[in-house]
Amino acid sequence: MFTGLVHGAARVVGLSPRLEGGLRLTLSHPLFLAARPGDSIATNGCCLTVVDPAGETASFDLLEETLRQTNLGDLAAGALVNVEPSLLPTDRLGGHFVTGHVDGCGTLLYLAQDGADWRLDISASPEFLRYIVRKGCVTVDGMSLTVADLIPGGFRIWIIPHTLEVTNLRSRKLGDRINLESDLLAKYTEKLLIKS
Repeated sequence: MFTGLVHGAARVVGLSPRLEGGLRLTLSHPLFLAARPGDSIATNGCCLTVVDPAGETASFDLLEETLRQTNLGDLAAGALVNVEPSLLPTDRLGGHFVTGHVDGCGTLLYLAQDGADWRLDISASPEFLRYIVRKGCVTVDGMSLTVADLIPGGFRIWIIPHTLEVTNLRSRKLGDRINLESDLLAKYTEKLLIKS
């Protein structure tokens, strides 16, 4: 379980094929100085398991399902990814409940200053948008953000300068695929209300 309050942007050191299939992703960030094998780290919002920590670097195995559902296979050396360690029972919950189970990818439509603020527009599938409501929570590349408005085929978010400075948003470009996770409570509520 995570909060969506990312601890910064890690840099991709390598992405290489595994003999067993999938890819091995290696990242660099001071967060990994305390990492141990088996730790869960949200990486662009996707819960990954540390398999090989070494100082400020850590490696993760990406299975085919992970590559199908997320943007992690799009990465190249030097790219930035948002990272967050798993939530401890004593931690402050400042974002919202994030599982790290990415629902799919959206597309970055707009990211620029709009007046004094920064605006982020993302397109998403109708299946995903059914869980998105104005002023509701959404996880975007692991960031817990508030939906400002619904737009045709997507949603809009307003970004504060701090978020732009400490996350991978500063390196994003129009057309990039963005990992999305909808609010867990919305999915469970829907499941309970649907009659069998």
